[in-house]
Amino acid sequence: MSSKVLFSSQRLAYLFDTIKNETLPQQELANRFSVSTRTIRTDISALNGILSDYGAQVDYTKNIGYQLVVTDPILYATLPITQAIERIPRTSRERVLALLIAFLTQSNSVKLDDIAGKWFLSRSTLQNDVIEVKQYLDKYNLLIENRPYYGMRLVGDELSIRTCLTDILWQRHMAEDFIMVNRLRKTVLNDIDLEYLEKILQNQLERFELKLNAEGQGYLLYSCAVSITRINQGHELLEYDVDQINTTVISAVTQISEDVSYFLGSVLSDAEFNYLCAQVISRTVMESPNQAQSLAMVKHILSYINDTYHYNLLEDKKLNQDILIHISSMLSRIKYQIRTTNPLLHEIKKYYPFAYDITLSALANTEKYTGAKMTEDEISYLAVHIGVALERNYSAGHERCAQILLVSELGNAALRMIEAKIKRDFPHIKINRTLSYREYEQLSNIEEDFVVSTVRLTKKNKQVVKIAPFPTSYQLEQLGRLAMIDRKMPYIIERFFSEKFFLIINQPMTQEELFNKVCKKLEQMGYVDVDFYPSVIEREAIVSTLLGENIAIPHSVGLLAKKTIVTTIFAPQGIVWDKNQVAYVIFLLAISKNEYEDAMRIYNLFVNFVKEKSTKRLLDSKTFNDFRAIVKDSFGRLS
Repeated sequence: MSSKVLFSSQRLAYLFDTIKNETLPQQELANRFSVSTRTIRTDISALNGILSDYGAQVDYTKNIGYQLVVTDPILYATLPITQAIERIPRTSRERVLALLIAFLTQSNSVKLDDIAGKWFLSRSTLQNDVIEVKQYLDKYNLLIENRPYYGMRLVGDELSIRTCLTDILWQRHMAEDFIMVNRLRKTVLNDIDLEYLEKILQNQLERFELKLNAEGQGYLLYSCAVSITRINQGHELLEYDVDQINTTVISAVTQISEDVSYFLGSVLSDAEFNYLCAQVISRTVMESPNQAQSLAMVKHILSYINDTYHYNLLEDKKLNQDILIHISSMLSRIKYQIRTTNPLLHEIKKYYPFAYDITLSALANTEKYTGAKMTEDEISYLAVHIGVALERNYSAGHERCAQILLVSELGNAALRMIEAKIKRDFPHIKINRTLSYREYEQLSNIEEDFVVSTVRLTKKNKQVVKIAPFPTSYQLEQLGRLAMIDRKMPYIIERFFSEKFFLIINQPMTQEELFNKVCKKLEQMGYVDVDFYPSVIEREAIVSTLLGENIAIPHSVGLLAKKTIVTTIFAPQGIVWDKNQVAYVIFLLAISKNEYEDAMRIYNLFVNFVKEKSTKRLLDSKTFNDFRAIVKDSFGRLS
């Protein structure tokens, strides 16, 4: 068969490919291609004009739709190979990624009208996607420049472009989106042989005993692949200086440079050699020339957490070792201006705000160690280490298992069956002890969170849940609900939430005006001093306190309040919070050192609001009592 372009436009080619594979109604086709049903009918007529020469036609059946009918199979078999069908991004997320790749890889200007035509979209829809693209590129100091009559093009330095491309590839890899990774290998890396490149890196790193964790090695692979592709496309670095390079790294990179000549036709230039050295140094676990600086920074962070938040992690040897290794590599990255991304940044900020905020506060004044402002990605990596240490030492900032006392007079087999049922259905419940009725009666005090019993008991200091030998679904539901309720939560609700600090704001207001209004009231009522307001402003300037689902939790740097209180603010019109983002539900936290342990449990509530997408439900509250009912209900489902 001859190969030629059969259809006059990509839309016709895509329409034929779609109808060839499935029968679809007229309206569904119109929706898929973002055109009117009239345009679909016109396109079908054009298709039939072409297909009539090849023994086929597209028929329409009422209540069923369009389908391809082959009237002459022999003639249809002579249908020429049609042009390759370009995959059209359908969702906003897919379009943003496709636009990012277009701007980052094309030397010529990008014309939105051309892309809108290819993707069967309106220009206005595409312009909304470009706004997201600009926000993403802004993190890398990359700009999109409008050129009248020519289109739009990317403006920025080569290092930033390489970092951005590497991050995109690595994020897709970490998300295990291997279909997209394979597509990006073709569009971004020109189908480079990643497996061979990986062997080169692995052989030389092992030969010279340079230790990289799996994540560091994976990122280095994509970074090298991007560099090779960019060099082959004429974007070679002309200048890149490094100092204090470990001799082992120099030897390893020398061998890697010779090996990658397979892809380049020559060894790396001096600038590219230095750049690769910096990439290896920044991801290698090794004795750092910054060791004294790293140790000082570790001590500063842990001392700050101890002095400010009263969590003593100074003697945690595992934490000291883990963050020393991370900080040593981090200082090298900062020194050589190598950006790193944390694919889980959003999840860490959203679901572990407590650990993240402690880390953020501890790092607020570390520029004397780093010489530069730390990124959210670096902060979030350290937050994971600190969060794990808090859990290990204090069970802080994380949900704890509910501990129960099981009382039963049943035989061993029946008892084991109940234990297995509880463990299987409620993994967040730990059976601490199993006692007989007599043993229970001899106890003066119950240490567990509550008691589960198959016999009727006298209530002591903890609540008793009676279940049958074969628990009903209702009994299990009650058991699960009770296990999810933190025993201190009712006390916390009454103590830290107050009708006096419950506001519904219906008029337009800026973030600064809101902070000023609330902080003045807190100061007047003796909860904070004059230094609280500027500290809230300072904390917001470091990183936005917007959690997700338009819920924000502004607070001061450190624990400055005299007494703990949460000011609850509902703003149905929204308050601009961070660039183009808006907060509708705001919890301004004033937390004192004396009540920090209990107050930190409130973070679990905010995380649950985000998980349950509770913003609309919260905004429906007309009174403080409405809000309090939602809080109690949400606490009841914490798990």
